[in-house]
Amino acid sequence: MGISFFQLLVILLIVLVLFGRGKLPALAEDIGKSVKAFRKGIEDADKDDKKAVENKSEDKEK
Repeated sequence: MGISFFQLLVILLIVLVLFGRGKLPALAEDIGKSVKAFRKGIEDADKDDKKAVENKSEDKEK
């Protein structure tokens, strides 16, 4: 139950067409931007959590 030669050629043709039209590089760029935005959101949330913990500890000290 492997991939036949014809199926392999069709897959290769599809990949080449997508690369030729620049679809895959654009898709990779979009994915990269999404990942960067996601990481930035996580970092911002971590910073907010740290500030909230610091504020709570300051309130307890007073």
